[in-house]
Amino acid sequence: MDAAGFELPPERLADLLLRLRRVEGQVRGLQRMVEEGRGCAEVVTQFAAAIRALEHAGYRYFSSAMAECLADPERAAAEGYSPERLEELFLRLS
Repeated sequence: MDAAGFELPPERLADLLLRLRRVEGQVRGLQRMVEEGRGCAEVVTQFAAAIRALEHAGYRYFSSAMAECLADPERAAAEGYSPERLEELFLRLS
């Protein structure tokens, strides 16, 4: 891990990218729905689904970062990922 990021295990990377592609598709669908003038309830429902999906992807990413920090706490702290910093980052997601 470094200040720029860290390397996800291959299976986590594949899962995260799949989730992000799904969110991307949901957002494109939302754009079409708005352009077509679809009903408010239908559009808001899709906004909520896209938001939840993106949040979930963010939590999964953060979970991987936490695992790496826990595996080498001295290195994590040296690179600016103290427990307090990690808490701050987590709270940004919630």
